Amino acid sequence: MTETTVGIGGAAESTDMVLNIGPQHPSTHGVLRLRLVLDGEVIRHAEPVVGYMHRGAEKLFEARDYRQIIMLANRHDWLSAFSNELGVVMAVERMLGMEVPERAVWTRTLLAELNRVLNHLMFLGSYPLELGGITPIFHAFREREDLQHVMEEVSGGRMHYMFNRVGGLKEDLPAGWLGRARGAVAEVRSRMDVYDRLVLGNEIFRGRTRGVGVLPPATVHAYGVSGPIARASGVDFDLRRDEPYLAYGELQDALEVVTRTEGDCLARFECLLGQTHNSLDLADACLDRLAELPPSPINQRLPKVLKAPEGHTYAWTENPLGLNGYYLVSKGDKTPYRLKLRSASFNNIQALVELLPGTLVADMVAILGSFFFVVGDIDK
Repeated sequence: MTETTVGIGGAAESTDMVLNIGPQHPSTHGVLRLRLVLDGEVIRHAEPVVGYMHRGAEKLFEARDYRQIIMLANRHDWLSAFSNELGVVMAVERMLGMEVPERAVWTRTLLAELNRVLNHLMFLGSYPLELGGITPIFHAFREREDLQHVMEEVSGGRMHYMFNRVGGLKEDLPAGWLGRARGAVAEVRSRMDVYDRLVLGNEIFRGRTRGVGVLPPATVHAYGVSGPIARASGVDFDLRRDEPYLAYGELQDALEVVTRTEGDCLARFECLLGQTHNSLDLADACLDRLAELPPSPINQRLPKVLKAPEGHTYAWTENPLGLNGYYLVSKGDKTPYRLKLRSASFNNIQALVELLPGTLVADMVAILGSFFFVVGDIDK
């Protein structure tokens, strides 16, 4: 007769498990890796591991002239290409002390707001998809197509517009474009109740997001979180209102900074949706103003070789995902000596270190999706 001793569990029950979410995972919007330490279903530690898409754009800026760097800066947040270009040309124009024609200022403001709507529609559709709701993504892409048609007509591009130039814009608007843009904005606005009713009115969506992933204002300040994510936690800051650039100083009556105090996933989605509604209003205000302007130049004539004077400057914009800043240092050459990019997603995603511990793995996808990031914007 053989006697067998069997050990049950014991040490294994108290052992934490390390789980990698990504770098290839449906919930990460791209090549992001989250290293989670789990105690059962509860996350005890979270570490975002970034850099898988790093292109070294900041180093490449130093080997390109001031016209060429627009193309490099265009691409880190591929959903906000026009706004990315804008920060670069504003920094160079500030170094040159250059005044941009009024027509270019208002057109830039209009295109920046249309780009903001395009960015937000992507997340308004994809976030419910991550929580199991497939319908909103089809609506979002239909609305995006309406706006992309007018953006493609004016610039020639669907994602990377390359329409900004130092001193203004590449060229004037096509004949009749303002009317077609106004029609596209009206068409999108008429269908925005899909997100108000279909998504926010869905009790499953509200159950998965209300009270989940609450981000305190102190954490927002500590990590430099910005954009709709910060405003959903009650941090009422928007560069367009608080430090106006372009034509935003004249649009204060139409500009509404959408905030919430709950700081949860639902509040972040509501801020994004409210901001989309307001961007459509701002686009209409810009269209009205452009219709009143007399024919005038849309850019400045530049020398064949453009050199910024020696010095440094910092230009920042309220990008769709948060604060986007460029610190430009010039030695008087035709290329930047140094150009440091401060991207919104890089700071925003760091707050997951504080936010994820103590939550369930099932809620991790809801929290991650509500941070509305683009991985290229993290890695630069």
